Amino acid sequence: MIVRHFLDWIRTAPAGQRAEATSALARAYLYSDLSPDDAAAAEGAMLMLLDDASPLVRRALADALAASPSAPPAIVLALAADQPQIAAPVLALSPLFIDADLVDAVATGSGAAQAAIASRAALPRSVAAAIAEVGSAESCLVLLENSEADIAPFSIDRIAERHGHLAAIREPLLARHDIAPATRVTLVAKLSETLAGFVAERQWLDADHAKRVAREACEKATLVLAADTPMMQMRPLIHHLRVGGQLTAGLILRALLSGNVVLFEEALAELTDMPIERVSGIVHDSGNAALRALFDQARLPPSTYPAFKEAIGAMREGGFDGEPGGAARLKRRMIERVLTRCEDEALGELEPLLTLLRRFATEAAREEARLFCDELVAESLDDDQQSEAA
Repeated sequence: MIVRHFLDWIRTAPAGQRAEATSALARAYLYSDLSPDDAAAAEGAMLMLLDDASPLVRRALADALAASPSAPPAIVLALAADQPQIAAPVLALSPLFIDADLVDAVATGSGAAQAAIASRAALPRSVAAAIAEVGSAESCLVLLENSEADIAPFSIDRIAERHGHLAAIREPLLARHDIAPATRVTLVAKLSETLAGFVAERQWLDADHAKRVAREACEKATLVLAADTPMMQMRPLIHHLRVGGQLTAGLILRALLSGNVVLFEEALAELTDMPIERVSGIVHDSGNAALRALFDQARLPPSTYPAFKEAIGAMREGGFDGEPGGAARLKRRMIERVLTRCEDEALGELEPLLTLLRRFATEAAREEARLFCDELVAESLDDDQQSEAA
């Protein structure tokens, strides 16, 4: 009887009042002790309200039913297919959906619908994977900020590949402790590309110069990441660099001249498909003939061989001893030695190599100067603190 009066009244009531009444009807269905006939009539009325012309009414219905396991499934499914602002609360909260329903909604829904799904508590891995694969940037950001979502490592990688050029996505990704070094390298490369494009667009540098600066910055960041990478993750990182076209002769030479022998040897093992033990034996113990054969098998540019040969020779003699900066910074004395030896060679094809080594030498000198100044400042602070304590 009450439902009949409701249906008669709702035909002429204003939209705002219809929305309030719809919410009351839905709550009565969920929480009141209705007779079977009244419950069936209330469900029929809510089904009819799915066709109400006002979004306010349908949103009120969605808000009231969204989180309830007792909501009529047919109504919940219909609301989930409605306008994004109506579907959002249902997609975010309803316990009636199975994983396959949510995956399908991600694949066919709008960005707002995807974001609503990404916010769900205890979001399962399969749904997170769907969002990572086809979701909008907004939904991926919501997913990353959802502490209860179960996100597989490959989904993290996919988000980085698709949206890593966006600062809003990069920041939460880099803040995570569970992302692989290869993913961090991907994000650094995305950032470098973005900065290079921005600088070239503003005409602060020409495009080629901007790309070179960005590439060198990316190489430096890669070495910093590699220096902190556990041994078990080094080969996947190297493989990622190779697949992405970042495992260049310049990066490998930078690694060697920075004292990151692990990255250098793993890179040669990746390029030659040789066991790392064999590569390490050639690098540390063999003569130049075996080294040249290893270099040729790695298919590195022949013009860069003199620099590698001299750097390895210096390394065998303990050339990294006493050099500051760890395995992430170029070693100035090592570079100067290699540069001097290479300058004694005939020019021609070596000229690009000499140019690169001179840039390395300049960078190393500046880094060494920064370290020296930092040490002076630290010593001055220590002296001041000791004076105050006395």
